[in-house]
Amino acid sequence: MRLRILDSGHSFGTKALFAFIQMVSRQPVLDVVKLVSYRSDFYGKPMSRVTQEAMRGPSAWSIADRELMAAFIASTNQCEFCTKAHTAVAQRAYGDGGSVSAALSDLDPAKIPEPLRATLCMLRKLTREHAVSADDMRSVLAAGASRQQIEDALAVCFSFNVIGRLADAFEFLVPGPDAFEAGAKYLLARGYR
Repeated sequence: MRLRILDSGHSFGTKALFAFIQMVSRQPVLDVVKLVSYRSDFYGKPMSRVTQEAMRGPSAWSIADRELMAAFIASTNQCEFCTKAHTAVAQRAYGDGGSVSAALSDLDPAKIPEPLRATLCMLRKLTREHAVSADDMRSVLAAGASRQQIEDALAVCFSFNVIGRLADAFEFLVPGPDAFEAGAKYLLARGYR
């Protein structure tokens, strides 16, 4: 159910900021920005810190790998907004749209490193079934991912299962590719702050 509050429930200062963003980017302000700005003390700031750490904090996974994880989780959840948003970021981060598209359409033949493939399989299972087993973790470790990489991937999974569900629950509007490209540039330059 789309809440009117996303469009009109912000302070004057926030509305002015949105107008400035729209003027500079020549794109609509994305609903995710509206969501984290509304009652930012309750959801926006805490979740932004968690997501910033998961996506831009120290990790053996590259930023591109973590953005692919976000797109993969969103695709698993069939969240159109998040899939398009993070596909755009991953493609820009890798500098290669083909490998991202291939991984999202069929993971098995995709040309990605085995630790990443095994991790994405584990994230898919966790997202679908809400549980993984010790054997699942052993498979990821056997593929070459470290324990820290698994923890980092689980943090990405948490963040994007939460935001994907919110995006669908609040019926985020899905803008055109230019808006996602502008968002991708911003996220790569500034992160999730």
